[in-house]
Amino acid sequence: MACFVPFNSRNLEISLFAFRPMVVVVDELMEALKHFSLCTESLGCVHSAIFRSIHGNMIMWYGAWWKRSNENKDTLNATLLPMLGDVSRMAILIDHNFFDAYAGESRDGSPAAKFFTGDTISMGAVLLSRSNIDDLSYACLAIFRSRFAKMEGAVSGVCLKSQTLARTVSIFVWKSLQLCYSWILTSDRRSEVLPYLDKDQLSLDVKYDVFRVVYVSSDSAMRYQLNPSPKLLENGVEGRKVM
Repeated sequence: MACFVPFNSRNLEISLFAFRPMVVVVDELMEALKHFSLCTESLGCVHSAIFRSIHGNMIMWYGAWWKRSNENKDTLNATLLPMLGDVSRMAILIDHNFFDAYAGESRDGSPAAKFFTGDTISMGAVLLSRSNIDDLSYACLAIFRSRFAKMEGAVSGVCLKSQTLARTVSIFVWKSLQLCYSWILTSDRRSEVLPYLDKDQLSLDVKYDVFRVVYVSSDSAMRYQLNPSPKLLENGVEGRKVM
């Protein structure tokens, strides 16, 4: 099953957690993040995923949540951070935020950017020290619309805006890593962003990275169905699932 990023925030909102590993072998860290994903389901996380930077030293945790009030979101944040205890032994949490999706496109007409384990994803973030988030999001939307049709190999893309900062994030799902590289080598995101922004806006911070999707929450459900526990087998649950 696919994980997805919706093209609007009508029902869901997005959270992104960025980690910098402190260990060389990240297998245990990945398992801790997968466990974290499973625990968030009881808190209203519809689905989640883990992205690992292909060339850099960063791991992103993605979660799509049922919308909630700001007060409930503060309570959720206060609950989530202590749940990262095992992860904090192996990685530094360098950033986390909630985002609203406000635009997107897909080649097949889907209302969301869908991705599976093994897919290639590129993410670009724009942060201004002084800006109105609406002005920034309109500028990034104009850039997105002017570029997506020309991005050969991009399956879908979505624009996100931070709920607390003057920051936008764009996420693109690619047919292959090679096509993603081809686009990156022939484009200059910073020079494309600047013409859409007020010249008085200084301290423009543009970041870009390419990730491999290493886990989506549906993987755990599939593994559960394919490898049921001995106790379930004793109770005949496996047979009922097959039926």
